[in-house]
Amino acid sequence: MPDAPRPVEVHLFAAARSAAGASVLEVSAGTLAGVLGGAVAQAPGLSQVLPRCSILVDGIAAREDAEPVPPGARVDVLPPFAGG
Repeated sequence: MPDAPRPVEVHLFAAARSAAGASVLEVSAGTLAGVLGGAVAQAPGLSQVLPRCSILVDGIAAREDAEPVPPGARVDVLPPFAGG
């Protein structure tokens, strides 16, 4: 029997952590939109803060909903980055 795919770990910081009531959620791999949707399904309060957050997938800024997120990836949900 093949091993089950490893989940994606969604690490939450600042307002996202407060909204979710957790610091880490585990969701199924797929697209960025699917991963974030899975996180919102577990912690509905995230829907209020995600539009203002910066998202990293394995340390690289993610901007496209269709971006693939592989099994075992780490997704960080951070406060918005200030430019300068």
